[in-house]
Amino acid sequence: MRKQLLIGLAAATIAVTALAGCSSARTDTGSSTTVKKGDTIGVALPAKTSQNWVLAKASFESALTKAGFKADVQYAAATNTVPDQQNQISSMITKGDKVIIIAAQDGSQLGTQVAAAKKAGITVIAWDRNILNTKNVDFYVAFNNYKVGQLQAQALLDGMKAKKSTGPYNIEIFAGSSTDANATVFYNGAMSVLQPEIDKKNVIVPSGQTTFQQVNTADWDPKNSQTRMSNLITSTYAGGTELDGVLSPNDTLGRSIITAVQAAGLPVPIVTGQDSETASIPLIMQGIQYSTIYKNTDDEAQAAVKVVSALAAGKTPDGVDKNDKTNAGNGVITVPYVALTPVLVTKDNAVEAYANNPTLEALAKKG
Repeated sequence: MRKQLLIGLAAATIAVTALAGCSSARTDTGSSTTVKKGDTIGVALPAKTSQNWVLAKASFESALTKAGFKADVQYAAATNTVPDQQNQISSMITKGDKVIIIAAQDGSQLGTQVAAAKKAGITVIAWDRNILNTKNVDFYVAFNNYKVGQLQAQALLDGMKAKKSTGPYNIEIFAGSSTDANATVFYNGAMSVLQPEIDKKNVIVPSGQTTFQQVNTADWDPKNSQTRMSNLITSTYAGGTELDGVLSPNDTLGRSIITAVQAAGLPVPIVTGQDSETASIPLIMQGIQYSTIYKNTDDEAQAAVKVVSALAAGKTPDGVDKNDKTNAGNGVITVPYVALTPVLVTKDNAVEAYANNPTLEALAKKG
């Protein structure tokens, strides 16, 4: 019996040693993957609806190449977008990409694809946007999007107070696309700041439109936000009611809102934004758009690649939070989350905030 026990222990030791000798990492969702330097890493990006998505491809290709991997980066088509991204992910699985990093066009419609990826032993990393209603996501890498919403709302309040010392202040609320998991997180973060002020009647929403269902913008399309702002002006502000501020979830929508207000011949209110798009920096420096949020695309791509590099080294990635339900809950699990810190940017701190980005810094200095 003792001889059989020793033989069993020896076999177990050999098995553990063999596993330790390859670059295999056990992920928090319970599946193991094997990835090594030189492997191809798939990156599935959504349609190019904003500048940060346009920049993402080069950021990933550079970061993956420098880390010793091959990059397979693809955008979803501008039309038939969700099926196109689904097909691209399926193709990455068939080709044998060892890790697939996904910025979901619609995080609720990728369950079949990520389940297939996990079955094939592929690590799935949700990037910038979470993937919803599935256990088959290993990591989520993104900026703290709840904090983004809080920063936007506080900037709105601060901007209005700086412009007009006493309230109450009239505002309108805009949110992103209902198909984007981040949009509700931005909205919830913003409302955590705004709702107490609304309850105290320090802030008023004259249109009465405050729920996410009422204020979301389909497909993040600026045509939709411009139309809604024009309709709000006609229905609510044509009689002389003053509009003090608009919560805009990103720069693209913010500019469309400003366009609608200007077209109506009204004074431009305090308007927030996000993404530090080059078209919005001059507006901020000129005092037309009040604020934006800086989320460095290179930093976000590099954070995802660091996760891949850790897996290739057989290590647990650094800085993973397994308990952030607010940002990383996907309806089934709380996805192990690597968070980056967003930066609020106004005219006052723009040059300093963009010191590590020569293009944006130059725009801020130019004014």
